[in-house]
Amino acid sequence: MGEQHSVKFPQEVIDEYAALGVDLPALFSAGDLGTRMGVQIIEASADRVVGTMPVEGNTQPYGLLHGGASAVLAETLGSVGSMLHGGSKKLAVGVDLNCTHHRGARSGLVTGVATPVHRGRSTATYEIVISDEQDKRVCTARLTCLLRDVAPNGSAG
Repeated sequence: MGEQHSVKFPQEVIDEYAALGVDLPALFSAGDLGTRMGVQIIEASADRVVGTMPVEGNTQPYGLLHGGASAVLAETLGSVGSMLHGGSKKLAVGVDLNCTHHRGARSGLVTGVATPVHRGRSTATYEIVISDEQDKRVCTARLTCLLRDVAPNGSAG
């Protein structure tokens, strides 16, 4: 756990951020929490973000995937999509996350796929479907992010 894979981005996105001196794979990694949980981002664009997370190490006392772990995977993937939609002049900040847990998972990897529901100027909403290795839906989540302007010093404006 904790090992990061290289994230795949469209070349025009890589070029846009490289011109600003930004390392996209580092920026769009799963962060410290995601790293501890073994989240790996496999594919990333504003149209689709795919990531995986092991069930092992992310379970609740009954041995099932913890609902909070599913929420971490969902928010990570939806945030990456929102940031890519917003572009280099916007910062995505999650403002609403809801998760419906359909079935338990006891082992293996779960895979999340985030796709846009709404992409506007000030908000972006993504649906995230998390499935087990048998392609059975474990969780459906929806994340809405506020897209804030980045100030000249790189912070949210």
